[in-house]
Amino acid sequence: MVRRRKQPVRSAAEGERQKTILRAAITVFSEKGYYGCRIADVAREAGVAYGLVYHYFRDKEALLQSVFELGWGGFVARVREVAEAEAPIEEKVQRIVAVAFEAYRIDPRAVKVVLLEIARNPTVGSLNRQSAFIEVIQIAQRMFAQAQRKGELKPELEPLLCGAFLFGAIELGLTTFVLGFMDRDSEESLQRARQQLTDCFLDGVLKIGERRRSPMESAAVGRLKSY
Repeated sequence: MVRRRKQPVRSAAEGERQKTILRAAITVFSEKGYYGCRIADVAREAGVAYGLVYHYFRDKEALLQSVFELGWGGFVARVREVAEAEAPIEEKVQRIVAVAFEAYRIDPRAVKVVLLEIARNPTVGSLNRQSAFIEVIQIAQRMFAQAQRKGELKPELEPLLCGAFLFGAIELGLTTFVLGFMDRDSEESLQRARQQLTDCFLDGVLKIGERRRSPMESAAVGRLKSY
């Protein structure tokens, strides 16, 4: 009889230590960038021994990849939930944009790392990163294809490109806050950017007559009529 070796069970304490290291890594990557970050910096920020970081992560790239998987996995799950729900495409787009902007509001450093140190860094985890980005665009592609079959989307549009353009707009919209072009501490600025991005995108993809005015658009029309 062959005895199976028992797999080591990670304790709750180990899980917490790993999370502490990942949070510290997000802080250091956001402040110093990938190339300026050292494992010693992460250990110091986490308040752990230098060797403990290497116990969980083989090198700096593996650490950054884990940071990416931690944040991106949750984002994709929320996008999938919205995309597969029973709702008009207008509402789905609004909710997806809201998910992305809410992620930035809650954890701006993590979003900064994803946008500047992972999405734009060709040397870091390119294969895993490419697969992850393709996955979210394909989720959006299926969402837009369904909307097209329902007659909500312009028939001449390519659903795959609609998905790519939506997440491209979200990425660049958030980048304006990450880089400081927009007031990153202003809740009003975040709300206005979110709504403007949503309105511009929907005006381009929805069939005439499908679009409902947002509160921002309604207010603008009201001001025009007052003149």
